[in-house]
Amino acid sequence: MARIVEIHPLNPQPRRIARVVATIREGGLVAYPTDSSYALGCHIGDKKAMDRIHRIRKTDKNHNFTLVGRDLSEISLYARVDNWIYRLLKSLTPGPYTFILQASREVPKRLQNPKRRTIGLRVPDHPIVAAILGSLGEPIMSSTLLLPGDDMPLTDPYEINRRIGHEIELIVDAGPTGIEPTTVIDLSGGTVEILRKGRGDVSALV
Repeated sequence: MARIVEIHPLNPQPRRIARVVATIREGGLVAYPTDSSYALGCHIGDKKAMDRIHRIRKTDKNHNFTLVGRDLSEISLYARVDNWIYRLLKSLTPGPYTFILQASREVPKRLQNPKRRTIGLRVPDHPIVAAILGSLGEPIMSSTLLLPGDDMPLTDPYEINRRIGHEIELIVDAGPTGIEPTTVIDLSGGTVEILRKGRGDVSALV
C-alpha cells in the first residue's frame, strides 16, 4: 500500500514536503490535495508515470493532463500567453481554475492534446501545493483523482489508499478536501470558452 504522510494544510512541515518531492523525483505517483479536490501528480518528464495515471483512470491518449505550476512565470514558459490572456490569468490565479492554452515548444508532445496541441495549466491556491512546487522547482504533471465509474473525485486519504494504494507510492493526508472540480476555461482559440463550470467563479466572464 501507499505511504500516507500527514501534512498540515496551512503550515506544511518542510521535512514532510521533502518526502513528497523526493517521491516525485524518483518517479513515484503522489495523491495530493488541491483547492478543489485530490489529484494524482508526477514528474513532468516521466512517461511511465503518465502511463500509470492512464491505467488508473482508464483514460485514452486524448486525455488532457494538466501542468500544475506555482505562478504565472511558469505558465508562460509552457504556454503561449498573449497580453489579454496574461491579464485574465493574473485576475484568476491562484485559484480553482484549469486553463486550456496553446502549448509552447517546452511541452513534450505526449503531454499535449494530440489534435489541438494544447495543454491544461493550473495555479492552485493551496499551501501544500505551493510548498511542493517551491521545493521541486518546476511544475508537476497532474490529473484529477476521479476513478472510473465514480461521479466525484476521491477526497479522503484512507479511501484513496483502500482504492488505489497498491498503484501509487504516496498519499498526502491533509484532511478531506472539497469534491467540486475546477472550472475549465479554454483560451486556446483567441476567445474565452467555459468548458466546465466548477468551483471557480465565472460570473465576471459571461
